[in-house]
Amino acid sequence: YRHIRTGAQLLSMANSDENKVFSINFCTPPTDSTGLPHILEHSVLGGSRKYPVKEPFMELVKGSLKTFVNAMTFPDMTVYPVASQNLKDFYNLIDVYMDAVFYPRISEKTLQQEGWHYELGGLDAPLTYSGVVFNEMKGVYSSPDAVMGDFTRTTLMPDTIYGHNYGGDPAVIPDLTYANFKRFHETYYHPSNARFFFYGDDPLEERLRLVDAFITEFQPIPVKIDIQKQPRWSEPKRTVKPYEAGEGDARSQMTLSWLLGDTKDVDLALAWSLLSHILTGTPASPLRKALIDSGLGEDLTGGGADPYGSEAYGSVGRKGIGGEDADKVEALIVDTLKQLTTDGIDRETVADSMNTVEFGMRELNTGGYPRGIALMIGMLPTWIHGGDPMDALGFEAPLQKIKDRLAAGERFFEGLIQNQLLANSHRSTLILAPDASVREQRDAAERARLEQERGTMNETDLQQVMQTAKRIKEISETPNRPEDLA
Repeated sequence: YRHIRTGAQLLSMANSDENKVFSINFCTPPTDSTGLPHILEHSVLGGSRKYPVKEPFMELVKGSLKTFVNAMTFPDMTVYPVASQNLKDFYNLIDVYMDAVFYPRISEKTLQQEGWHYELGGLDAPLTYSGVVFNEMKGVYSSPDAVMGDFTRTTLMPDTIYGHNYGGDPAVIPDLTYANFKRFHETYYHPSNARFFFYGDDPLEERLRLVDAFITEFQPIPVKIDIQKQPRWSEPKRTVKPYEAGEGDARSQMTLSWLLGDTKDVDLALAWSLLSHILTGTPASPLRKALIDSGLGEDLTGGGADPYGSEAYGSVGRKGIGGEDADKVEALIVDTLKQLTTDGIDRETVADSMNTVEFGMRELNTGGYPRGIALMIGMLPTWIHGGDPMDALGFEAPLQKIKDRLAAGERFFEGLIQNQLLANSHRSTLILAPDASVREQRDAAERARLEQERGTMNETDLQQVMQTAKRIKEISETPNRPEDLA
């Protein structure tokens, strides 16, 4: 459905599943590495017009009958899903989340608490930064496993929005101003940019009424989202990035990555999902087995095919390798792929992966995870980037096409490897190298910036910094009013 006044889109899936799902989803393309989408996700769940408690999210976690409640930031979208088997509870969750995203109490104090602010222990004490996301991302940047995925994406698509760290780079987060923070919410958290999702056995007409009641006051706005494609390279590139290593830690990790194609191409997306399982999905998979048998490194890294962006990409590599082994791992990956195109992939290996992936799609066994949310996450990249969301869920036709091509004797997956991987010049080799001085260098750069900023402050400014930090602490420690909790 499309909302007449605002243009908001709504996908309504009707079925007999009592585990009902609702989600509000926005395309939120970052323009820098201040972590604005990530900080805003934290901030809107910190109190709203109708629910002025500090953390409605945490109150729901404690008191709701929910089967799922969370919020997630992706490289170019932010999603707010909830689920419950109880209809009244489901409507309560929807009400809290709708009020949170459209009518949040995001003051400058909110940005300071959730994003970043100055701390000062006294007029003679050093100036420091603090903030929920700032502190969180400092922890992320200290973990090589955590940054590998981000660096893989940013080095493969450096000339696009995907070249930014959407979670936030601690060195850049303090560049975020309240004006930009507020403008981002007003632009992207608007019904004209919203995609609402319903799934389950709740009344269908009530879905439309609930959404309309919340957004009918909004006037439509033009939300221009122009996510440029990454210009293709004429030859592969290689990047070495240091990571924060402890003394004596000499282990490196590397990934080999390829840009694969448009996310909305559902045929290609399924093909990559199948090929990823064929190559690395089981201990007997040929590429995984070659890497394990080589004795190079400790474990696989790289997530296979990643569809979360306007263009999908694939990556594979090893972690826990010696610094001199990156070239060997890269050569082994390329040589194994070449051998598979020459000798062919074992037919039983292909059949096993085809059966496993097909069975998984048909059964949709998500364990304790609501099925509706799994379906939504699977189709959102197609929907967010202008495709038909149902195309991403209808695997039957594209799967049959691949089966028919295999039955006709076509070397389908070998051709995919040859044409889209081996002959693909848009390939990135990323090496994370241990460097015990990384933290010291980051800390020194941060101290230098803080000293420079402190140099522009007079005593009144410093007193204001201490007052602001004190107020933020008071807000976090002050209990909610009982009537607001009720």
